[in-house]
Amino acid sequence: MANFGKGAFGSGIEVTTEVVNGMCPTCHHFGIFISLEASFYRCTTCGGDLEQKVNGIISYIPMGGPGAKIKLERVPQKT
Repeated sequence: MANFGKGAFGSGIEVTTEVVNGMCPTCHHFGIFISLEASFYRCTTCGGDLEQKVNGIISYIPMGGPGAKIKLERVPQKT
């Protein structure tokens, strides 16, 4: 346990999640969307990836077909 909190999976990773609900444009069901990255969501009903657009109203735009993968990248932290 001496290495706990160090390395790639230690104190260097910070994850912020957001859970919202809305109408999915892919499966046309009212459902829950989960986000690990700002403005990118996944529908828990169909697995469709969505991008949140805000211009007067909040709307979710499909990013790709079901099964599409979102690449999460590490952002350098300011010290």
